[in-house]
Amino acid sequence: MDKPHSSRKQEERQELRQARAFATVFSFIGVVLQLQTVGAITLSHTDALKIGKRIWQNECNGTIAGLTSWNEGENFASLGIGHFIWYPKGQRGPFDESFPKLINFISRRGAKLPKLVLGRGEAPCPWNSRTEFLLAQHTAEMNQLRQFLSDTVDLQAEFLIARLQSALPKMLAEAAPPDRAKVQQQFERLAITPQGCYALVDYVNFKGEGVLHTERYRGQGWGLLQVLEGMHGASGDDAVDEFARSAKAVLIRRVQNAPTERNESRWLSGWIRRVNSYSGG
Repeated sequence: MDKPHSSRKQEERQELRQARAFATVFSFIGVVLQLQTVGAITLSHTDALKIGKRIWQNECNGTIAGLTSWNEGENFASLGIGHFIWYPKGQRGPFDESFPKLINFISRRGAKLPKLVLGRGEAPCPWNSRTEFLLAQHTAEMNQLRQFLSDTVDLQAEFLIARLQSALPKMLAEAAPPDRAKVQQQFERLAITPQGCYALVDYVNFKGEGVLHTERYRGQGWGLLQVLEGMHGASGDDAVDEFARSAKAVLIRRVQNAPTERNESRWLSGWIRRVNSYSGG
């Protein structure tokens, strides 16, 4: 006896879901196989420290006070050279919480942790609001935290470099299959030089990987993936200059696509100055 129409439909939907799942798995395996040919990003301690200090300048104006911030209107602390996010208990948002990951990374490297984060693991930020955070600015714990962050600029830079390398498989998975080889090629053009690494590390910390569909205006993103997709050269000599040009175009497009009420044009000149630092402009 033939199965009822509704039963057949359910089976067809189940088969379709399974087919999609297998397609996703095989796509991911393909990306992983591609990455087997990609070497690790290797920089000397001196070069990593230089990158860290430049990002410290970009995010915190190179000040020790800037290493512990909580911006008005935000529900999290921004700590370290990359303004790594730390949410209080019960608070979350659209941004990745990176400060606990940084602390775990530094701890594995054997650095001595300040009391404020010692043994906290994935514990929430101890300040529940910006008001509490500002009231604690001159406490011994906050001063110890700032000193720790200023003493570990090199390790924070290494963390950012490791995070950049882990971003590549995400970007390749998000890119259209015909574009994956080009995205990887452009990434590698930049990653072979310290200046190119600085551009990659700073931009992904500054504007993200470009893989989240929630980070789109009119369907167009503004992260590292979109900048790499806008590059076409093959020579390593002009890679950083081309990256800076593509980044400026992506940021201008973001401002043009942004909702009018956000008034993002007020930030554009600062963004362009930051991108110009990649090529020395």
